[in-house]
Amino acid sequence: MLSVEDVVKSYAEPSGGRIQVLNVPRLQVAAGEQVVLVGPSGCGKTTLLHVIAGIITPDSGRVIINGRDITRLSEAGRDAFRAGTIGYVFQTFNLLPGLTALENVRLGMTFARGRHDLDRALALLDRVGLRERFHYRPDQLSVGQQQRVAIARALAARPKLLLADEPTANVDTGNQQRIIDLIRQFCDEEQVALLLVTHAPEVARQFARVEHLEEINRAARSSNEAAVAGA
Repeated sequence: MLSVEDVVKSYAEPSGGRIQVLNVPRLQVAAGEQVVLVGPSGCGKTTLLHVIAGIITPDSGRVIINGRDITRLSEAGRDAFRAGTIGYVFQTFNLLPGLTALENVRLGMTFARGRHDLDRALALLDRVGLRERFHYRPDQLSVGQQQRVAIARALAARPKLLLADEPTANVDTGNQQRIIDLIRQFCDEEQVALLLVTHAPEVARQFARVEHLEEINRAARSSNEAAVAGA
């Protein structure tokens, strides 16, 4: 389903140099598989999700999703592909404040042709426990409720891959498990591949496969340095 191959990403520094934040030789997630990505702040977890989603492009390497190398697509092409194939749960929710919960969820279907399904939007809100609050705006919902709307929106267009960036970071411990359970249940039922970033050990322990991004980056740098030294 997802294959990240030799992806490198760096950013310009104020001094004029560049700092490398990602060096991922290989990362794969099979269809329907659920994988957790962990690592300290600043090791590139969100950057990797953005590269996989096509929000930003890598300096080099390939990102193949459902057989398609998205690094070869134009920005408009990546946007269209993301709308129909990838769901993204943002750490800060990214709900539009002027829209109701229902309108935010339906927005997740806007760019996916033929999938503007009111019944599905209402059913998703029902599943996350917010059917009776479909007409509430984000500022009328609690933080935990806003995150549940964000999950419903990410799943609205029936994605093949769900990317979740610290989905429990801004909720209390009471809502943490509920949100993880919701995400995993949806992915199980609809056979959605999941790549979830977390800092919470109690969340990571629930998954059979945990990838440590800092170790992946470190191993890649060591391999590159050895190759240069031996040249």
